[in-house]
Amino acid sequence: MKLHRINRRQLIPISMTEAWEFFSNPVNLSKITPPWLNLKVISDIPKSMHLGMIISYRITPVAFMPTIWISEITHVKIPTYFVDEQRLGPFRFWHHQHFFKEVGRDVEMQDIVNYVMPLGPIGEMVHEISVSKKIKDIFDFRKKALERILF
Repeated sequence: MKLHRINRRQLIPISMTEAWEFFSNPVNLSKITPPWLNLKVISDIPKSMHLGMIISYRITPVAFMPTIWISEITHVKIPTYFVDEQRLGPFRFWHHQHFFKEVGRDVEMQDIVNYVMPLGPIGEMVHEISVSKKIKDIFDFRKKALERILF
């Protein structure tokens, strides 16, 4: 079992309040997710994020093979961070930390994702062939989408 990690930072020209309002709203995830993932929120979402909140999505990580992804918000400290963890989905383990820090008039957003592939050595082979690139592509898309939406 190999633990993989992606760590991304982005400076965005908005206030902490605006950053928190945008990123803590699960509905906005579809705005910053590549269309090829076909992400759809399928659960009712409350107006504000809270500890223990469960969010269900449908995604299509592999062509014509939709899957359910259920996340739980396991840590929240308004407006500086929150953590979502996969409870059901394509990974054996997924832990995504979102940090927000004021830098002058801007906000530095940091994503740290630790994840483990399913299926042991077979999953690792699939990771090397395609999953690693797809995850990087998702975060590259997200960076460009945030520049388009928030700048």
